[in-house]
Amino acid sequence: MSDIDEILLLSLFILVLLGLSDARLRERECEVCISVMEKIAEKVKQEKITAQEKIEKAIKDICKGLKDKKDNRLCYYIGGTNDAATSLLREISKPISYGLPSDKICERLKKKDLAICELTYERKINVEEVDFSKLRVKELKGILSDWKEKCVGCTSKEDYLRLIEQVKSKHVGQGTKSDL
Repeated sequence: MSDIDEILLLSLFILVLLGLSDARLRERECEVCISVMEKIAEKVKQEKITAQEKIEKAIKDICKGLKDKKDNRLCYYIGGTNDAATSLLREISKPISYGLPSDKICERLKKKDLAICELTYERKINVEEVDFSKLRVKELKGILSDWKEKCVGCTSKEDYLRLIEQVKSKHVGQGTKSDL
């Protein structure tokens, strides 16, 4: 094998690895999509629905009954709501009909619309145990908002961390958890 062949083979191997890493979902990625797809798959399985048109109707029915705003946003993206501008129902009904796992369906949907996998549920943060420095600014703002504290003039993460350290003693220890 020549040096050029070895370089080409190594390049091909690296490209394959990069392609595989991009296809897999990271932690918490597509969590809303996976949750909704599991609800849909469960209903289809329970009611023994096999026809694509009936699966699409089941998707719309499930979307009507969802209460969470993130679930509703996903339904809008996939075409499960009446006001949706596009429809990916065929992209969902076909794989569900032959039992493809929810995470694989969401990986496929991610290729069609990146916004589908950007939806995540708000995390519950235990303010008594969390390392505030590891949180995002949005999460820090949420904690301060829950505590009914305002950070006037805060422009950086350090400003929010400083205020949290100042007021933490008033709020931590009361057994509260912050919803973010």
